[in-house]
Amino acid sequence: MDVHGAGRGPEAPWKSMSAEELENQYSPSRWVVRLGAEEALRTHSQIGIEATRRARATGRSLLHVPYGDAKGETLDIYLPPEAPEALPIFVFVHGGYWQCGSKDESAFMVEPLTAQGVAVVTVAYDIAPRGNLDRMVDQVVRSTAFVQKRYPCNEGIYLCGHSAGAQLAAMMLLTDWTKLGVMPNLKGFFLVSGVYDLEPILCTSQNAPLHLTLEDAQRNSPQLLTALTQPADPTCQVLVIVGQHDSPEFQRQSREFYQVLPAPSLRPETLRRGGWKASFEELRNVDHFEIIENLTQKDDVLTQIILKTIFREF
Repeated sequence: MDVHGAGRGPEAPWKSMSAEELENQYSPSRWVVRLGAEEALRTHSQIGIEATRRARATGRSLLHVPYGDAKGETLDIYLPPEAPEALPIFVFVHGGYWQCGSKDESAFMVEPLTAQGVAVVTVAYDIAPRGNLDRMVDQVVRSTAFVQKRYPCNEGIYLCGHSAGAQLAAMMLLTDWTKLGVMPNLKGFFLVSGVYDLEPILCTSQNAPLHLTLEDAQRNSPQLLTALTQPADPTCQVLVIVGQHDSPEFQRQSREFYQVLPAPSLRPETLRRGGWKASFEELRNVDHFEIIENLTQKDDVLTQIILKTIFREF
């Protein structure tokens, strides 16, 4: 299959790149300047493991809670010291190119958020080769529905995904929740350093364990589909976020995804039929991994963006 000649048309910038350049653009660790590529990946995992260990040791947590029947369909719930029935819930979907990572090394943000009264949920899903992308999307859908059913009086569910997790979280913009018999109280999306058009992945080594076809990639590309959707709640915010030191392709993907989100109408009589309340942020002086690692810090820029969004302080 000639993937360079298929899909979105010849205008897509990645289609003029060589195989070597595409591999480079879609290998985030190669763009880290503070560490070598392997050390960056190792450090990211270590920071996540340590943050998760602290969260489990020092806070109130419910671990490995099943949201489905399969072995890997579990999530961790971290509760604030004072946890009323009605509280905001931050749901995190980890990255790892759909083939590595886990909820057991993803609790970066637990301490800063729970200290401010926000519950945090980290979601497990079946990474490749055990799971395929359609299954992963379905698992994130069902985990989100589970959170709503378990905490029906929540003050808002805020979905956050990093890298591959941002693609999975963005697919929730397209979900027909009526099929699950529940409408999650979605108030915000934080889509961090994501991939929203999966077609370029077909041309890289990242696809080896995924076995994506062109049809798979198009079916799971929010970039191609989200412009057709409308929010159930016009106050729901979508924040598309990327690091200054992400690769140019990751930066392009984030900007173009933000641009396809239909904007709400400014006319009061049509506001409820408007589009997504979206914004774009490029965070200075962070790479693909720091942007999430720094969520362990209460004064981090992204931590503060998350808290201000949840508590509507803008």
